[in-house]
Amino acid sequence: MQQLAFDIRSRIFFVLLVIFVIMAFLVYAKIMRPMDEAVISNFQSIGGNPHLDIVMQVFTEIGSLFYMIIFSIVMFIKKRTRRLGLILILSVLAGTIVSSYVKESVGQERPNLDFKGVPFPIPLEKDTFSFFGAGTFSFPSGHATRTSAFAIVIGIALSRRFPRGCYFLFLYPLMVSISRVYVLQHYPTDVIGGIVLGVLISGIISKKLKLHLIFEKSET
Repeated sequence: MQQLAFDIRSRIFFVLLVIFVIMAFLVYAKIMRPMDEAVISNFQSIGGNPHLDIVMQVFTEIGSLFYMIIFSIVMFIKKRTRRLGLILILSVLAGTIVSSYVKESVGQERPNLDFKGVPFPIPLEKDTFSFFGAGTFSFPSGHATRTSAFAIVIGIALSRRFPRGCYFLFLYPLMVSISRVYVLQHYPTDVIGGIVLGVLISGIISKKLKLHLIFEKSET
């Protein structure tokens, strides 16, 4: 997974950037709206299973900025994992802030559907740090962006010790993204765009701040 730490001159950066820009244009031009609305209407129709409803709320809740920042601060406090903690904090915050500004530029409104499942015990969290009214917009998903950034950084850090197992971390942003569509807070394109943006941001920050140095320290 270490190849996911890249600079702006790399091929992977160019490919991801092109994918994200194309997605943003398609959403801005409302070309993807019919597909988005069809998919989210299907998600609305399957709501009502008490166990699944709660599971999905749990996943959308653990995509909150609060939990990731707490974890990152703990990593930063420990001298051995300080570089990892710093990169986590910057990646998660950058992902949240950048996604908010992109929301404002693209201007896709959030789904206007009522959840028909079991009422949730606590209010659903919307994307944190919404600037300039971006809280009413949905592309890209802030939850998908920051969970992807978080998973990439942790995955890179664990890639040498767990070269195959580290890829299971992708389940975190995947499940959070599915939950955001399930609870009718985002369209599918929102979460896909958020995942791409999260990989972009975390990859650049991991490379610039030399996340690979944690391997050298662990070997000494």
